Amino acid sequence: MEQVKQKNRWLIALSAVAIHICIGSVYAWSVYTKPIQAEMGWTLTDVTITFSIAIFFLGLSAALMGKFVEEQGPRVAATLAAILFGLGTVGSGFAIMIESKLALYFAYGVLGGCGLGIGYISPVSTLVKWFPDRRGMGVGMAIMGFGFASAISGPAINMLIESHGVASTFMILGSIYFVIMVSAAQYLALPEADYLPEKFKLHLEAGTKTIKEDLSSLTRSEAVKTGRFYGLWLMLFINVTCGIAIIGVSSPLLQEITGMTALAAAAAVGIMGIFNGAGRIIWASASDYLTRPVVYIIFFSTQILAFYFLPVVTNVVLFQIMIFYIMTCYGGGFASMPAYIGDIFGTKQLGAIHGYILTAWAMAGLAGPIIIAYVKDTTGSYSSTLYVFAGMLFIGLIISIAMLRNIKTIKSQNEQNPKLETDLYS
Repeated sequence: MEQVKQKNRWLIALSAVAIHICIGSVYAWSVYTKPIQAEMGWTLTDVTITFSIAIFFLGLSAALMGKFVEEQGPRVAATLAAILFGLGTVGSGFAIMIESKLALYFAYGVLGGCGLGIGYISPVSTLVKWFPDRRGMGVGMAIMGFGFASAISGPAINMLIESHGVASTFMILGSIYFVIMVSAAQYLALPEADYLPEKFKLHLEAGTKTIKEDLSSLTRSEAVKTGRFYGLWLMLFINVTCGIAIIGVSSPLLQEITGMTALAAAAAVGIMGIFNGAGRIIWASASDYLTRPVVYIIFFSTQILAFYFLPVVTNVVLFQIMIFYIMTCYGGGFASMPAYIGDIFGTKQLGAIHGYILTAWAMAGLAGPIIIAYVKDTTGSYSSTLYVFAGMLFIGLIISIAMLRNIKTIKSQNEQNPKLETDLYS
């Protein structure tokens, strides 16, 4: 893998942001929905399946290609992601031209989805190594780009469809994504071994700061044999499931409980994207000081209250504040996870381990909508679904507290006997 001494870590972060803004355009898929339906005569389900396939292959490729990312390095991996995502997006335009649903599913769902997964983990694991002093903030910057992407892509897609049509829009944007991602990928590289920023070195020499040691240094195969791995997986799964639930029903939920108009609800949904993106950098940065376990405990404990009281809050402003807060936790959960993985398992194969844990995202993308639909059909109300998710968040809180206690126990054992081999399977 390529290692360098002269790269600027802030430009590395900027390159990562550029890649994530491109692949994060998947969050703007809904902008394509009605135009594709109108032009092709397909059902809503036909079109929505494309997005579901893309998210599924995001999780699958992140899991399967994590080892590839670690072995080949971020530049090669991100370049492959650019090829797959660019080709998938351009190919979607050809699929529309030949009016083939299967071609669209393969192009955007399979090829694009694989580009998403590889492109997501490539810069993230790299930034953890470039920002040993502020892991959370470093990762948060890139993943913030993914969250904010829909705010940029959405209007661009809409404008291009109106002026050039659906097929041409896919081709134009696919070409732009490819150029940006390939260009950004060329600057990505790993830092030298044991890299530390110069200012941080001065603080270490002065004794004003210390290096936080990782709990362990495990490979992917070793990590999956620990209970901590599954604790992280479940925490991400629960946080994402509940967040996706709110994203999926936010407009009808706002109208049903607060009596907002459809137009006002649509505006609120747009603002949610801003809080989703902002939460990624804010919470990830905060985790550098509060620690990752504490941040996750805050996520779950506060969201339990938010989901429990949402059904009885009729004040429009207060309801929206609670929804926006949930969105910050949703984004923050994504951004804090890579640094959490590094803290527990080290950075030896962080990309590979992160890829495995991202399968929780793919599963949550399926579970969230299913739970909402079932409870809504059974009870006839969206409000009831919120209590179900409050219960799931309570389980997440128990897991996050158990994780904190487990980590403290292992740290105590290591301090008492540094030479003692830590039980990897506890």
